[in-house]
Amino acid sequence: MLNEELLSYLTELFENDDLNRLPKELGGSKIFFKPLIGVAKGDDPIFLKYKEVVGPEHLTPLELWNKSVKNPIKDSDLRIVSIVFPFDEIIRRKGQEPLILKNFKLPAEIYSIARNYANDFIEDTLRKSAEFLKSKGYDAIVGVLSEEFSLIVKGNFYSTWSERHMAFAAGLGTFSLHEGFISEVGCNIRLGSFVTNAPFKITPRRSDNPYGNCLYYHDGTCKKCIEKCPANAISEEGHDKIKCNNYRLKISRRMVPRLKQYLKPYTRRINWKMIEHSFPVGCAFCQFGVPCMDKNPITTQ
Repeated sequence: MLNEELLSYLTELFENDDLNRLPKELGGSKIFFKPLIGVAKGDDPIFLKYKEVVGPEHLTPLELWNKSVKNPIKDSDLRIVSIVFPFDEIIRRKGQEPLILKNFKLPAEIYSIARNYANDFIEDTLRKSAEFLKSKGYDAIVGVLSEEFSLIVKGNFYSTWSERHMAFAAGLGTFSLHEGFISEVGCNIRLGSFVTNAPFKITPRRSDNPYGNCLYYHDGTCKKCIEKCPANAISEEGHDKIKCNNYRLKISRRMVPRLKQYLKPYTRRINWKMIEHSFPVGCAFCQFGVPCMDKNPITTQ
């Protein structure tokens, strides 16, 4: 089955690709361990719903396809393949030891570097996945590599292709109080996806409850992410993206000069304009040392 073929291909890539490694000066260990994949059908009504819950510019799979591929296709013949990139155990363990500089809480250096290096590996993995399918006679479009992809800043933040929402549609997990994505291997992950006409088997969602894997929404027993956030950006009402982003900018101003010898520049579109040479180092305090860090806390209760 094509699902198993792709998963086998990705597992080997995760194991052997040099891009999935920290710098040799920092030990050269893996950034991510074994992947998970999920598949949604292109005509799933949830993709139209995303124009309401994410933003009006959010693309449906068919819209992304039609803007990128010449041959006509029915949305029912499209598949959205989502990939979970779980951070390796050493990063999860050391990431629970934040750096404190002049009473300001910063992420562990190993996480900041892993978070930065992850971008190249994720994009390369998605690109190679598309090539893998093209070698079998199919087409594939990677949302984040498309010219249609942009971060939209209009008082709030969202993108034209949300990896978390693709992962939810593909049955890989749910959202959370801290607005991260809780998969079966936890929330301390990255995500990627592509659209293809290859006949992957659909992986149904276990539940349409968008917060089903979050302990707080499940029974009110957990607020660990609230405690972990130094920006006070998480409350019982949810996640304040503005406060969160302001703290991330403060982190960047302190961490980038400190780690610049290791960091890779990154280019992306914001409001449809290319922004070059940023050095993303992340934050993710709410994803370390919490019950959902490395597992789905609902299924392990």
